[in-house]
Amino acid sequence: MMMAKSDVIELPPHLTVRELAQKLDVSAIDLIKTLMNVGVMASLNQTIDYETAEIVAAELGKEVRLAVPETEEKEEEAGELPLWRQWLLAEPAARLRPRPPVVAILGHVDHGKTTLLDAIRNTNVAAREAGGITQHISAYQVEHDGRTITFLDTPGHAAFTSLRARGAKGADIVVLVVAADDGVMPQTREAIAHAKAAQVPIVVAINKIDKPNAQPDRVRQQLSDLGLVPQEWGGDTIMVEISAKQRLNLDELLEAILLVADTADIRANPQGRVFGTVIEAQVKKGQGVVATLLVQNGTLKVGDVLVAGTTYGKVRALMDFRGKRIKQAGPSTPVAMLGFHDIPEAGSLFYKVKNEKEARQIVEERLEAQKRQAQQAAAPRMSLEDFFKSLQEGKVKELPLVVKVDVQGSLEPVVKAIEEVSERNEAKVRILHADVGNITENDIMLAAASNGVVIGFNVKADAAARKVAEREGVSIRTYRVIYDLLHDIEKALRGLLEPEKQEVILGEAEVLAVFPSSRFGKVAGGRVRRGVIRRNARVRVLRDDQVLFDGEIGSLKRFQEDVREVREGFEFGIGLKGFKDFQVGDRLIAYTVESAPAA
Repeated sequence: MMMAKSDVIELPPHLTVRELAQKLDVSAIDLIKTLMNVGVMASLNQTIDYETAEIVAAELGKEVRLAVPETEEKEEEAGELPLWRQWLLAEPAARLRPRPPVVAILGHVDHGKTTLLDAIRNTNVAAREAGGITQHISAYQVEHDGRTITFLDTPGHAAFTSLRARGAKGADIVVLVVAADDGVMPQTREAIAHAKAAQVPIVVAINKIDKPNAQPDRVRQQLSDLGLVPQEWGGDTIMVEISAKQRLNLDELLEAILLVADTADIRANPQGRVFGTVIEAQVKKGQGVVATLLVQNGTLKVGDVLVAGTTYGKVRALMDFRGKRIKQAGPSTPVAMLGFHDIPEAGSLFYKVKNEKEARQIVEERLEAQKRQAQQAAAPRMSLEDFFKSLQEGKVKELPLVVKVDVQGSLEPVVKAIEEVSERNEAKVRILHADVGNITENDIMLAAASNGVVIGFNVKADAAARKVAEREGVSIRTYRVIYDLLHDIEKALRGLLEPEKQEVILGEAEVLAVFPSSRFGKVAGGRVRRGVIRRNARVRVLRDDQVLFDGEIGSLKRFQEDVREVREGFEFGIGLKGFKDFQVGDRLIAYTVESAPAA
């Protein structure tokens, strides 16, 4: 039964547990028990934020909303809206101005979402994605008929449900991409659910109509069965037949987006409170934490102090989606921001505060609420290979994992996907620790202490970590495509995993010069800094700790003579199969891949 509007309880952005108990009209003991049930340990006088209070209130059957300044009566209940939309409702109506629509591109994996954005903004993103799958949210802007549209590119793989949900919550319009030859698929239904939950209008792009087996009317019928009835059939959903690959009808799609935007009354207050959504965040060498933000109200400026989740920072620099430095960004603008002290969680709300003292206080209060967590119980150490054997012998009942990923936005979906694999099997996974960044010595020590395995997604293990892993007998596995990661864990839980392959580092060299080559395009002249470079080894090319190439050696020479190996301290020339973009200063890592010795 829906609550009457007068029954909705208004709460401030921050309040103590005691104050929350009074406002919800529940006993302090019941409230503290409910907080514990949702994973928050807090005392009566401890301050919690609105987001936590909203969760607790829902658990207690109470409906709440963020307290807003007295203004015009709102037309709809704000209780189930994303927090940023609730804050937007608090802005004085007279100060609201039209802003560019923010569009989330959703749909099933491989239905052409990234190719569509590729065609719209005329760049090549799809080719850079591992396995052809978009694995991070990104934000871009395009111009059409003199108007700006902001696009969010969200992943389509099933593991990235939470990223798609966050994309829908941050958007004004959802473009649902459905392949005309494939039709409605599981992630298509999920995307519709996200859009409806976020109360966001949907425009359907029926893609791949250039294919001979395309059946656009079949797609219309499937979508109609799900409640999206096309306008030409008497419904209210605009559906546009396109071919992203052939760039057919893209103008019609953009016009449809602007038409929906015009009827949706998309506005914000450029002079109002500064807030928005964290789209993505990661640490970049030489820059520190780089966060992609979507400004949803106010005007973000260099020098502003922001809070996002359990981190804060002063805006040191802003870049637009092209990488150009800017001094400020208004509503609907995606920006890269430098200045956060730590990596903010993707999907979290950021907002401006008065100064760093206030920001620090807010963050300390939030961290205090997260301090007490259950201690992880130890389990026998093992690799993925011998896990099933130990399970059969009754020695273990679960597989402990330390999970490291490259960016914050991938963390939650990867962890959730691993947990879903665990739920499907008799043997279970227990995640000891999950975080962003390369695999470090601390990760290995944690796995060693709990006898676990370290899993990496789009990251590498540093030299110190590998040395400790070898000493402690900790298994490290790294992946670039999430399918491979999930398949290996599934196989491990079922006892079907093939023997682990491990890298053996042979040596490291530095590129000192680059020369043209008729055979390879370009070859490198270098010096071996440690170990040995062998002709039959694989080589990884690194620049600023980023892997540019991983493949085979085509030629290895000393003084124009072909050689089988070059040892430490000696210079050499090298050509690689499929790579020619050497630069002076590049690092070359030579290694072999061998089966791990049996336990």
